[in-house]
Amino acid sequence: MSHKSKNEIVMPIKKQFVKSKPVCKVTFSIEAKEATQVSVIGDFNNWNAEEGTLSKLKNGTFKGVFDLDKDAAYEFKYLIDGEYVNESEADSFKWNEFAGTENSVLEV
Repeated sequence: MSHKSKNEIVMPIKKQFVKSKPVCKVTFSIEAKEATQVSVIGDFNNWNAEEGTLSKLKNGTFKGVFDLDKDAAYEFKYLIDGEYVNESEADSFKWNEFAGTENSVLEV
């Protein structure tokens, strides 16, 4: 049985609540070593890829931090080089008639 060190554990979504404001700082990160462009798109940015652009880190992970209103649930997906990808570690999944597929759901 192998044990991973704490440094190896990458949390895909990190939530940090801001005490002074009704927002949650949400860090999205996804490993996509071969990708050139990755965005997180969803209800919180009108599914706008430009607003959800993630930055590529040296280790091949794309990452971005967004302030989202708390006490809400947001449907979202990752857009990796033009391909829509769900977050496997999402809080839940919701069928979307418009897209004809499930979206990831984030609850803050």
